[in-house]
Amino acid sequence: MRIALSILMLGLLAACSPPGAKSQADAAGAHAAAAASDDNAPEETDPPNATGQHPAFPGQTRAPALHANVAFRVATIARGLDHPWGEAFLPDGRLLVTERVGRLRIIGKDGRLSAPASGVPATVQGEQAGLFGLALDPKFKTNGLVYFAYMEPRAGGSGLSVARARLTEAAGKPALQNLAVIFRAEPALSGNANIGGRIVFAPDGTLFITVGDRFSPPNRARAQTLDNDIGKVVRINADGSIPPDNPFVGKAGARGEIWSYGHRNPESAAINPWTHKLWIVEHGPRGGDEVNIPEAGKNYGWPVITYGIDYSGAPIGQGVTQHAGMRQPIYYWDPVIAPSGMAFYDASLFPAWKGSLFVGGLASTHLARLTLKGDRVVGEEWLLQDMGMRIRDVIVGPDGALWLLTDDTDGKVLRLAPK
Repeated sequence: MRIALSILMLGLLAACSPPGAKSQADAAGAHAAAAASDDNAPEETDPPNATGQHPAFPGQTRAPALHANVAFRVATIARGLDHPWGEAFLPDGRLLVTERVGRLRIIGKDGRLSAPASGVPATVQGEQAGLFGLALDPKFKTNGLVYFAYMEPRAGGSGLSVARARLTEAAGKPALQNLAVIFRAEPALSGNANIGGRIVFAPDGTLFITVGDRFSPPNRARAQTLDNDIGKVVRINADGSIPPDNPFVGKAGARGEIWSYGHRNPESAAINPWTHKLWIVEHGPRGGDEVNIPEAGKNYGWPVITYGIDYSGAPIGQGVTQHAGMRQPIYYWDPVIAPSGMAFYDASLFPAWKGSLFVGGLASTHLARLTLKGDRVVGEEWLLQDMGMRIRDVIVGPDGALWLLTDDTDGKVLRLAPK
């Protein structure tokens, strides 16, 4: 358990609202930004990995530490999961969880784990490969459909795929029926790193899928070309067809499912509840984890631009951070936090957190809370640092609490509620 540390600042948060809208949330955001400006010390105190690099605009990195003075308790709801990866609440209040080792389970309200669901397809194992993010169909109550991403074995290697199936239960054991693969990232490649794997439904019913660059220099270069799905955000219909308003539909040499490109390894994706836009957070190399708002047809720069360096210490490409025609992240971390999982907080259980963006940290073993003012990050707070747990996913439950997954062989489901 832990009470979030405080600094001498006002515990006010900025809440996002649609452009042009005026509300108490706007005032709170402005007040929070002003309070932060009185003491610009950030949470991060270690030197950046990439020397000689500079942000493109003020506040793009190392936002002022802005603590909300919120007291909360952490309860372990379930444990014994093997590298849990994705989670979604069922309408009856139980939690559906994927394990990277290729298992899907239901966690009861009492914390009991179901037997692994039958019907899960074979997944590639090793390093970062396995079973990843999941999402319920917007009409789940009537059709029972579940969507999930996984590393599929294929001729020539493997690839990120997304399948959907009907979730059923008999004698307390879940099962997937009528499974259909609705997307396969092309081409199949070797290697089990930088896979992506988050999926999220947009308000219009289309499905966004994040696809990583597969790590190696020859593969990461594909993030800049449109004849493949590597290093892309993809948008498809729920049945796997391509929406006709996708930006590259009908363009010669481009795949119609591509929404945006130039991404490294996005393992976080969520729809902003105030603007209804997709936000992602993606892993950088050594330095340069990024928060992006992917827009249709836009290029987010990887590997041409990055706020980081290679693992060897050498620059990536020309070592530049800006290039004409390439979008800047709205925020970045250097050193990295190794982000995975994200959630906007728009519930009422924690009034002081309303309007925040939460991002799980793997390497950093903390939960980052970003104070937002519109599409800008104006403050940052690190939570759960004393627990030393790799945080793989974070969502807001129907009860308004934060529900987290920890990444290890004794993976846990944690619930953060007011103290």
